[in-house]
Amino acid sequence: MRYIIDRFEENYAVCETEQSEYIYIERNKLPKDAREGDIIVQEESVYTVDLIETEKRKERIKKLADELWK
Repeated sequence: MRYIIDRFEENYAVCETEQSEYIYIERNKLPKDAREGDIIVQEESVYTVDLIETEKRKERIKKLADELWK
């Protein structure tokens, strides 16, 4: 399962699912270096940051923002 970290609220990460729903994941279950906007992957009960997909997502967002301000 894949999620995007939308924000942190106290001890939870609010994450968007692939179906555009929001779930809460306990912050202590995520990697310590997880940040807002990161794509995380859950395999069994382990969460990891997908660095490649996170970077691709950031580039797409930057490109869209750049096009808006031309």
